[in-house]
Amino acid sequence: MNICLLTDTFPPTPGGLAISAQRLASNLTANSHTVHVCAPDQALLPGQIIDAVENGMQVHRFGPHRRADDTRSEWFQLIANLHTRTRFDLLHGYYLVGAGFVTVYAGRYLDLPSIVSARGNDLERTVFDPAQAGSILWALAHATAVTAVSTDLARKARALAPGREVQVVPNGVDVTLFTPAPRDDSLATRLGLDDGPLVGFVGEARLKKGLAILLPAFARVAAEFTPTPRLVLVGGARSEATDILRVFQAQSPSVPVSTIPHTAHADLPSLYNLLDVLALPSLQDGLPNALLEGMACGRAIVASEVGGIPDAAQHDKNSLLVPPGEVGALAEAILTLLRQPEKRAALGQAAQETVSRQFTPARELAANLELYARLTSTARLDTL
Repeated sequence: MNICLLTDTFPPTPGGLAISAQRLASNLTANSHTVHVCAPDQALLPGQIIDAVENGMQVHRFGPHRRADDTRSEWFQLIANLHTRTRFDLLHGYYLVGAGFVTVYAGRYLDLPSIVSARGNDLERTVFDPAQAGSILWALAHATAVTAVSTDLARKARALAPGREVQVVPNGVDVTLFTPAPRDDSLATRLGLDDGPLVGFVGEARLKKGLAILLPAFARVAAEFTPTPRLVLVGGARSEATDILRVFQAQSPSVPVSTIPHTAHADLPSLYNLLDVLALPSLQDGLPNALLEGMACGRAIVASEVGGIPDAAQHDKNSLLVPPGEVGALAEAILTLLRQPEKRAALGQAAQETVSRQFTPARELAANLELYARLTSTARLDTL
């Protein structure tokens, strides 16, 4: 099968969307399918296109323009030009905003099946932007098929497109890479993380991920637990979060906080396995990769009961869930896990077992391939 995957971000650009798109493309390629990835790349000049083969995938990066409509117009033309050379079987748009609209428009224009996949911010935030809502709604209504990464996003997609069938295809995580391992004490020493228990956050720190909730909650934890734990932010912070972090550290200089910048995906397991508690206090979320990765590493997790998080995390069975935005509840949950090492271990083991059973790349790939086969067989029948 020859598949064109459109995604708004792709590695080395950081973020969950980029990681998820790369995972699907890599697994399709490993299973003998031809994959073309088309993605804008901020490192390129407007209009510049670079084609490369990366791990067997055909990756087409193009420089975005200042205006979004110019970028999407060029994206559309890139797909059309590629199709004349390689003849795609279907188009799959990862994210409803840019990639989704272009995918559906190009699919209808080229008479190809189109799939759009809701990932998170597209239906949680961007759909409320009047300038972009129309393209999202049109993509939902006119795609050949719609998938969503969580049951919550599927429900939102159905609310926006009544009667629309939406298939839930959860993220998967490589449990051969993300797996429990002994703490690397030499790594902890090199990073200056060997002075007490570690409470970690993994991902790009920002408002929607609950940074403004996590910081004051951790200040309470640091004041009540001995020896004083350290908060570790793995993945750096977005610009809007940098000011919040700077103000917090100025107001609470005695509270130990360490920031580790964006880290290569393959290097993350050793960092997860340093953590005593993984805290993910999102205010909005799809099905975060950090949640599944931390669970796969057997970490004890405190997370907000929002979005797709409850699809994987079950309160007091494989994690602790707290209401979003509640500083006190988050602090108490973290303290509970720090004070009860047996509970930490039990929840971590249950989390690892959950991911190994339900959230593997093989299951994610199989669900997508089943959908691809159904759509392409239908398309062939329609031409007879």
